[in-house]
Amino acid sequence: MSAAANGDQLATRAFFWRIERRDGVTLGFTSHDRDLALDGLVLRAAPGIRPAALRQTVELSGDDAQIEGALTHDTISAVDLAAGRFDGASASMGRIDWQSGEAHTLFGGTLGETEEVADGFSAQLRSPKAALEFDPVPRTSPGCRARFCGPGCNLSPARFTHEAALADIDLAANGVRFDGVAAARFVFGEVRWLEGPATGLRHAIIAQDGDMLILDGPLPDGVAPGTRAQLREGCDRTIATCSSRFGNATNFRGEPFLPGNDLVARYPSRS
Repeated sequence: MSAAANGDQLATRAFFWRIERRDGVTLGFTSHDRDLALDGLVLRAAPGIRPAALRQTVELSGDDAQIEGALTHDTISAVDLAAGRFDGASASMGRIDWQSGEAHTLFGGTLGETEEVADGFSAQLRSPKAALEFDPVPRTSPGCRARFCGPGCNLSPARFTHEAALADIDLAANGVRFDGVAAARFVFGEVRWLEGPATGLRHAIIAQDGDMLILDGPLPDGVAPGTRAQLREGCDRTIATCSSRFGNATNFRGEPFLPGNDLVARYPSRS
């Protein structure tokens, strides 16, 4: 800690934010009036960004924080916010001594959903303790509870991942079509864009309309035919699909033959 900070803890202190998006882009910001550096990352001067709330407890309930700011910096744009590039990003917030460079992290976690508010943005941060709110006890279900190609499913993701070029796009319907791709195999799968303005973004495939795949959200402007993407096949989580299409019934994580609630509602009838 610097001598100045020892005399007055606020004399040489500024806030900093470190954000690592899911597409691999890492950004740094500081409330100081000039750029700083922290562990090789340039902290851009962004006086419009400020902590709006910070709560830390010793209880098991999750800590949370909130940051607000103006859309004044080139690295935070309304387009990127609308595209969800900051949703789910890893984030840390703390204090940095702008003379010595020493920093202390006050909060670490992930960004929740970001939103535009009155010429700016607002983002909620959730700490790792939020994972304690998850109930790990599985519930019975007719469908498979495992994530396709994830733990429990045990299929290799490499077998069901393909690279293709965008052939057509329907922005109004959030629909995309890829040449040489059997659309039905990718419903409930995923698209990850490899180039263009959507590079790094992931979209879940929620439905099929002919040879069009319907995505769960809009694409940013500028995505055009010819754009390369990585497609992951999908699974509807039924025992029939798991058995006949993937030959993986032994790893099915569900109870497809367990009687449902309708059995409780049955009553005897005179034959």
